[in-house]
Amino acid sequence: MTEDALQAPPAPGLAQGSAEAFAAYRATQRFSCLDGLRFVFIMAVLWHHAPVHTALADPALIWGRGFLGVDFFFVLSGFLITTLLLREETRKGRFSLRGFYWRRLLRIVPVYFFVVTLVATYYIWVKGETQHAALLPFYYLFLSNFLVSDIPLLSPTWSLAVEEQYYLLWPLLLLLVPRRWILPVLGVLIAVNVAGILGVFAPLGLVPVEMGMLRLALPNATYAPILIGSAVALVLHDRRGFARAWPALGARAAPPLAFAVLVAIIALAPPDLRGWPNLVIHLAMAACLVTLVIRDRNVMTPLLALRPLARIGEISYGLYLYHLIALAIVMKVLPDLSPTAVFAAYSLLAIMIAELSDRTLERFFRRFR
Repeated sequence: MTEDALQAPPAPGLAQGSAEAFAAYRATQRFSCLDGLRFVFIMAVLWHHAPVHTALADPALIWGRGFLGVDFFFVLSGFLITTLLLREETRKGRFSLRGFYWRRLLRIVPVYFFVVTLVATYYIWVKGETQHAALLPFYYLFLSNFLVSDIPLLSPTWSLAVEEQYYLLWPLLLLLVPRRWILPVLGVLIAVNVAGILGVFAPLGLVPVEMGMLRLALPNATYAPILIGSAVALVLHDRRGFARAWPALGARAAPPLAFAVLVAIIALAPPDLRGWPNLVIHLAMAACLVTLVIRDRNVMTPLLALRPLARIGEISYGLYLYHLIALAIVMKVLPDLSPTAVFAAYSLLAIMIAELSDRTLERFFRRFR
């Protein structure tokens, strides 16, 4: 992320402190905490798929909610993508759709297609489970979030399908909708998403549509968190929006307080998170994110900027794609490991595979960006 230092004068009526903070925010080329944040939530996902919390006797609900790491990735993705587009628009007068789609294609598609092809080849042609062959086109088309079944080890790709659908449509919306209407439009889209999850539209006859192997429905608040992240970016990109957020969320000690609130909400939320509980969690995640980016140097920066954590965060996309493969290998080769040892062993193996992928396959395609 690059952006020249903001030269515009403070908006009338804004406090000098928030104006200076806004200039520093807009001049930040890389947010110091975000790779460390990715580390935290990719490890939550790895924990969720390990057999540790399921082996606990009467575990608290929070131990089984590592899947919410994916939701935080959505919030973060919406924020970063929108911020990149807005800053390019500020520099050049408009952002390039072609450039955006090309960068996303090079970042997402090569390793994703490689993993899908590798796993599908193993199950369909090596193991002879030919019933999975009909599912394969939907993975390549990024429609796996609507599949009624999955090829083994590819179930996490639903979230990548959500992101690709967002990448396809959001820049067009941002380009075509008048800027004064974009936040209200986002609010409506988020409300529709939550209402759909709650079944509000069922009396109107708007029910899930079955289309062969696809079921067009919203099984969870899939688009709301990424749209909330986009709204955060729009608010912080505006001087007045930034100034409103600064007093409450700009303190150096704000991040740990915000994360403590988030953890408490996750721990106390009801077993079924669909609908309002998810929305509250996503808004709390957005507040946590704001505390980390609105003031780049805060009390959590020394921890989240640690190089080992940041490096794992940098390769978290590959780690997300490879982690179930690593888990299957560990469970096959070392079936007698304790649940905790499985988590440690497969996490390490997944990190090694993702690191190798980043240094070979992904590095090759990065050259064309």
